[in-house]
Amino acid sequence: MSAQRLPGPRRRRGAAHPADAEPIVLPLAPAEPPRLPAGPSFTGPLATYRGLLRRFLVVHRHLIGLAAGGLVAYVRALPPARRRRLHSPGVRLAAALVRPLLDRRLRDLPFPRQLRRRLELLGPTYVKLGQIMAIREDLLPAPVCHELQNLFDRLPPIPFPELRTVIEAGLGRRLDEMFVSVDEEPIGSASIAQAHRALTLEGDDVVLKVMKPGIRHAIEADLRLLRILGGVLQRLLPRYQPRRIIDEFAAYTSREVDFTYEADNAEMFAANFRGSPDVVFPRVFRDLSSPDVLTLEFLDGFRPGSAETASLSAEARERLIDLGAGSIIQMLYQDGFFHADLHAGNLLVLPGEPVRIGFIDLGMVGRFEDTTRRRMLYYYHALVTGDVDGAAKFLTDMATVGPGGDPQGFRRAVVDLSRRFVVHAARGEFSIAQLILESVGLGGRFAVFFPVEMTLMVKALVTFEGVGRMFDPKLDVAAVSRRHVSRVFQHHFNPQLLFRELLRGAPELIDVAVRLPQLTAAGVHRLEDLLSRRPPRNPLEGVRGSILAAACIVGGVIALIQGGPLALWAGLFALAALLAVWGK
Repeated sequence: MSAQRLPGPRRRRGAAHPADAEPIVLPLAPAEPPRLPAGPSFTGPLATYRGLLRRFLVVHRHLIGLAAGGLVAYVRALPPARRRRLHSPGVRLAAALVRPLLDRRLRDLPFPRQLRRRLELLGPTYVKLGQIMAIREDLLPAPVCHELQNLFDRLPPIPFPELRTVIEAGLGRRLDEMFVSVDEEPIGSASIAQAHRALTLEGDDVVLKVMKPGIRHAIEADLRLLRILGGVLQRLLPRYQPRRIIDEFAAYTSREVDFTYEADNAEMFAANFRGSPDVVFPRVFRDLSSPDVLTLEFLDGFRPGSAETASLSAEARERLIDLGAGSIIQMLYQDGFFHADLHAGNLLVLPGEPVRIGFIDLGMVGRFEDTTRRRMLYYYHALVTGDVDGAAKFLTDMATVGPGGDPQGFRRAVVDLSRRFVVHAARGEFSIAQLILESVGLGGRFAVFFPVEMTLMVKALVTFEGVGRMFDPKLDVAAVSRRHVSRVFQHHFNPQLLFRELLRGAPELIDVAVRLPQLTAAGVHRLEDLLSRRPPRNPLEGVRGSILAAACIVGGVIALIQGGPLALWAGLFALAALLAVWGK
């Protein structure tokens, strides 16, 4: 079979990419596009259930191992006095019995590290679950969250020939019919996908984001098992809300394994920021994309914190901080549609005159409905203006109170925490993201819970603060935020916008106005019926009147017999009471 050696993609100054790889060799002979692997190797009507059962056994084994490893770690962490003699005999005996059965590589590790390692061994679905758990410091202990943050590190890539099969099957054409060249060396490898540089036939520098083979089948099976597991764990550990975490994870992950959603997200962001040319999102090549393959414009830039950052002028640094703050605040509080996987690796500095900022990896997004978005805006505005009581009120309004919850206690705790942060702010140690994170973290103590979008929002703010301080170590986050929040307020209360909101509700208002006479007449008739209707007669009312009348007669007669002015007045009062009773 004849073959042609194709040149690698064009390189641009300042682009973040690995060293040049060997050019790939593409066969020119026509060939039928290969098909993706069909999941399990066995076939038949029970193949899906067999694969699910096999996966269940693997997950079950690791879950039991994690529980036993947690028991061993708990005993190991006991104070020395409680590990001697007859202290905690049952727990110590159980740990001694299960310890020889555990994997030697894991049994002596602290529980958070055991959890992370078992998630890695279970594969990409559970790595993604661990990444979601890593940002839920409002529900999980801080040591667990900190350890799980190691799951965001780069994962080992898979060989390019396997990805080539996915590309050609997903796009329905041979590789050389779509691209001049593709780099075999990836520029990124995550739990679900892998990214490669490429050059299209039209000469566009692009990034190919390719789903790893077999990932979708594995994730679908894992999500079924996780939902079952969530129901079981909810009964055992209701405090940590495992069902909530798993449901949120399943909703996000099911969208991440279909690149059509990411393509839609990129175009939605571009539409929201069409009036801000200095905030850039990669263009989508729809004709070279599918649910398994996503082709995006290659953004020529470098990541914050890289060596090129030091060459930026003070004016460029200040501009980047302003662009970053403005874009994140617009996403969160104006559009209600924000980048939910924001970290320094998903931001690019695009050099030039003027300098610009770019956002990439848009597969995971968060959404705020209108009511939540307005409350979030009011909450953030109260924070940056120092309104501690108002911030606590708006935060409590967004919470879901669980069984036995104490929202008032939560509100008081948030006020106390916020006041301590304000004291630190006077010394220049104020972090809005940390304040929000710790405030939300108080919820578990009071059985008050928040949606995952809240912690995703905090992640975006943490990224903004961290990246901003790369450019200016003395960054005043509150001062920068106040300017942009004020702009969002002006946008929300713009008379034209308010008039458009009024027009949106005009059909309902017109319907009520047309039916108002009918509704008014029906209300008046109902009121007349209620006023004219006599209350039901109490069957004991006659007995009560007779007893009262008899008492009045007896009292009056006794008073008159005894004589005297006071007796006379008492008799007259008794007769008056008798007349009143008879009048009824």
